Amino acid sequence: MNLQNMQRIMAQEGIDCWLVYSFQGKNPIMAQFVRPKSMVSRRLFLIIPAAGEPQLLGSKIDHDVIQALPFQANYYVSWQEMERELSRLLADCQIVAMDYSPGGELPTVSRVDAGTVEMMRRLGKTIVSAANVYQAGAAIWEPGVLDIHLDDCRQVARIKDDAFNFIADHLRRGDSITEYDVQQFIMQQFEQAGLFTPYPPIVGVNAHSGDPHYSPEADHHAPIHKGDWILIDLWAKQPGYSHVFADITWVGIAGPKAAAKQQEVFSIVAEARDKVIDYLQTKTNQGEAIEGWQVDDVARQHITQAGYGPYFFHRTGHSLGPGDYVHGTGVNIDNLETHDTRHLIPGIGFSVEPGIYLPEFGVRLEINVYMDAAGPQITTPVQHEIITLDV
Repeated sequence: MNLQNMQRIMAQEGIDCWLVYSFQGKNPIMAQFVRPKSMVSRRLFLIIPAAGEPQLLGSKIDHDVIQALPFQANYYVSWQEMERELSRLLADCQIVAMDYSPGGELPTVSRVDAGTVEMMRRLGKTIVSAANVYQAGAAIWEPGVLDIHLDDCRQVARIKDDAFNFIADHLRRGDSITEYDVQQFIMQQFEQAGLFTPYPPIVGVNAHSGDPHYSPEADHHAPIHKGDWILIDLWAKQPGYSHVFADITWVGIAGPKAAAKQQEVFSIVAEARDKVIDYLQTKTNQGEAIEGWQVDDVARQHITQAGYGPYFFHRTGHSLGPGDYVHGTGVNIDNLETHDTRHLIPGIGFSVEPGIYLPEFGVRLEINVYMDAAGPQITTPVQHEIITLDV
């Protein structure tokens, strides 16, 4: 929990406190800040004020678990006492942020049930979304993490190069090779480099590259032949909860030259990616706040104007931050799947990965970006040309 960052955002947004609520451990946001040794069976509240120290309110039945947590604890027995204690603890809070998203716009922060929101309104509180507060507390990179991430990006990029060379070597020798072989080669390289990944990488050939979430399996994969189009999407990091994944996607052709259509689509996707970076830098230089949906529009409009709008059917990017999963808890570059109004604040990271997915092949060009006060810092290599393999 980065209390200082959260309280700074609360002050900026006029929020008096953030009330995090969970029942039977079902709110993953609570789980990031409060990690009990066993399940809390009744309703649990974490009150994070705009100034001062957080406090817990839980059932006396869960006393043994709650007392071991690193916050001052308060208890209730009946539901009437629970409401009285909430009123007492929130006496100085009129504007209360909760894990709520108006209209369900942001499912990643929409974790509190409607009835609990209604209860808080009945207690006279004005409820607002905790989206930006949560991002400040859970998605900002800790000091030193950027350097570790940059090293991870270099290693992942090297393994990507090794994977394309692995394909070329097999094809030059006339040996058979499949998508699954390349995926397993990458996994072996991750293990040798001491890198962690929760899921195996994507290796998609021809039509499989046109499916954004296709992944080869032992009993379902395609062979790779000379002349095939190849997409490789791989992600990994050094073990550690605070570390951030390096997540990149590159494309290539198993031959000396791509087809005209492949080159056309590649160029459009690359231009969309580059327009995003230009937009981020321009807005930063102008001192303007940037929201996730605005950045998605930049890439999407370019691809749409080029005539490929229906073939770009995922968001432009996802959060990259601390945690065990590739997709972080901060702002997504998204105005398609959700309307993400969270701000791109200094200290967060995200991917930029526009794509065009045709029935015969697909192109995605993914880079990682860290936002600092001076603007976007690209942390990964940037693909400017299609990889061609000497086979």
